[in-house]
Amino acid sequence: MHKKLYPFTQNRELSWLKFNQRVLEEAADPRVPLLERVKFLAIFTSNLDEFFMVRCGSLYDLSLVNGQQIDKKSGMTPAQQLDAIYEEAHRLYEMRDGITKNINSTLESIHISSLTKKQLTKKQLKFIHQYFDVQIFPVLSPQIIDTHHPFPHLMNKALYIFVEVKENDTIMRGIIPVPNFLKRIVYVPDTDGNYMLLEQIILHNVEKLFSQSTIVSKTIIRVTRNADINLDEKEIDEDEDYRQYMKKILKKRGRLAPIRLELYKEAPESVVTYLCDELHLKKNQVFVSKTPLEMNHVYDVIDQAPSVKTTPLLYKPFTPQPNKYLHLNKPIIDQVLDHDALLFYPFHDMEPFLLLLKEAAENPEVKSIKITIYRLANHSRIVRYLARAAENGKEVTALMELRARFDEKHNIEAAELLEEAGCTVIYGFENYKVHSKICMITLQNKKGEWKTITQIGTGNYNEKTSKMYTDISYITAKPSIGKDAIAFFQNMSLSNLEGEYDHLIVSPHSLKQTCLALMDEQIQQAKAQKEAQILLKMNSLTDLDIIKKLQEASAAGVKIKMVIRGICCILPNLKRLTDNIEIYSIVGRFLEHSRIYCFGCGNQQKVYISSADFMTRNTEKRVEIGCSIEDENLKQELLEYFNILLKDNVKMRKLCGNGEYVKMDTSGDPFIAQEYCMQKAVEEADQLPGEEGISWLDKLKHWFQGA
Repeated sequence: MHKKLYPFTQNRELSWLKFNQRVLEEAADPRVPLLERVKFLAIFTSNLDEFFMVRCGSLYDLSLVNGQQIDKKSGMTPAQQLDAIYEEAHRLYEMRDGITKNINSTLESIHISSLTKKQLTKKQLKFIHQYFDVQIFPVLSPQIIDTHHPFPHLMNKALYIFVEVKENDTIMRGIIPVPNFLKRIVYVPDTDGNYMLLEQIILHNVEKLFSQSTIVSKTIIRVTRNADINLDEKEIDEDEDYRQYMKKILKKRGRLAPIRLELYKEAPESVVTYLCDELHLKKNQVFVSKTPLEMNHVYDVIDQAPSVKTTPLLYKPFTPQPNKYLHLNKPIIDQVLDHDALLFYPFHDMEPFLLLLKEAAENPEVKSIKITIYRLANHSRIVRYLARAAENGKEVTALMELRARFDEKHNIEAAELLEEAGCTVIYGFENYKVHSKICMITLQNKKGEWKTITQIGTGNYNEKTSKMYTDISYITAKPSIGKDAIAFFQNMSLSNLEGEYDHLIVSPHSLKQTCLALMDEQIQQAKAQKEAQILLKMNSLTDLDIIKKLQEASAAGVKIKMVIRGICCILPNLKRLTDNIEIYSIVGRFLEHSRIYCFGCGNQQKVYISSADFMTRNTEKRVEIGCSIEDENLKQELLEYFNILLKDNVKMRKLCGNGEYVKMDTSGDPFIAQEYCMQKAVEEADQLPGEEGISWLDKLKHWFQGA
């Protein structure tokens, strides 16, 4: 390993694994409701899947192309980074198995558990055998691997049964794909809700598929493949539609190189060696798991179980609340033209923004709607309202990012729906993803006066995730911001990434540069012996230029506090380097997703919300938007929110100079920031005139309005 260039930095991939460990720790926390702990196990597993597909895939590609390239933050080559990742991941697998075992013992007692063959009675075992014979056996496609039947292509994340059989003193190997069209959850009679997984049933009946042979060994396997597809738009034919190109390129994802092999419980060394040879993997890329290799089934198990059983074991339901800025029983457009609004999801309801779009689609004064789209909910009301607006003769432009990873197919379908309705759909830029969250509505009143309504957010236009992620939505009719929004959409249509704005900061041209300049201002304040401060909240921090500037600010005496949920490549509390930096992470019921940047103190403080994390991909390789919040009341709300997060002593962890995260001191009263925000939103809603929260009747009314 080479010496890293910066002693105050750490490797981004290992930092991400520490984040996923914090997710796993939620599954181990007895204060979290039992079935929510099960969900955290599933979240940890799906997070790890994507990490291997994308990040390990990228490092694998880099190791082939430029194997000696040194990571400046850690001094490691791509191969060394992969080895460090695999070592840490093995530790996390063991940690997950221990937590799963602990949770399962409780699940068994309440009859909502996955059973093993040993736990079945003779009667139940008979049922499983019969179920296999009738429902599963006829559709299985077992294959012996030999000269005439070569080793098959294993699909990404698909489950297979791998067997060694002995026939006439010869060891042969076979493989059985687990059909993805069969029910994976099979409920066992007389267990009041316990079940077996499809792959387990096949595993225990595999002898019936190789009846002429003796089973020597059997296991369940799953391969994870590199999914980091590099899109080269030079490959697009001149007469080829961009959407069609994307459909074609996505088919490649399932055939890229293997990056990980998972085995269920155990397998002989001969099997591991054979599979590594066939898949061109090293032994450290093989992971043995006592936990099911695919965990998404737990959501269905919970949904299908009787509510009388599950309700006490889940978080108490929370309904996003109305807010003091936009009343649902009054026209939204009129309210926004009167005053700015700031919504905090999921504590506040997304409904005001949805109704704003719905009104805009019908209002004769609205002439155009323009929006950037990165991820959408299934059956999105936003798509429906945009389509309705176009059908009503309004100019609708959607800047759609088709390369939102793992949402590509969904976005292609949405783009086709919008175009069919008469919307103009544009697709951004060859080397820059459009990740910004901005919507602009243009109106002309009866006097001929033009007005704009601009919405800028930290999260996607997704009705589902607005109830699961903490995000901020700013809605304003300020002409100054509307002017910037008009310029932004004009620049996007003209492929101009270097536009100048007064209130918006836009990457790749001005967001990073503005933030660095604002940090420089605080450095100068500190050097002048004046109070200086930087407050940041985001998902990840990896941009080396920003990291170096934060270290410079700390050394100058600027007080820096950051709430960073995931990756953090700067190390705090290092003597004479980062003494003045405090870094915290919150993993809780809701995904912390909002981005807030604050520079300065008192009346001179500048506050922004943004779609961008401080990652190089966001600051240099994406179109991102930040917006200054200048209304003093709204600014204070954002600062109050930041301070609420810093009071959390249950879910929050503090990053230490050695890269480890430690729990907060809970000697006082426990305080969970997200719970406080939920309670605060309910109390504020109850005090609204004429809107004592949202009743079921109101919800029903709004549902019909949205239909």
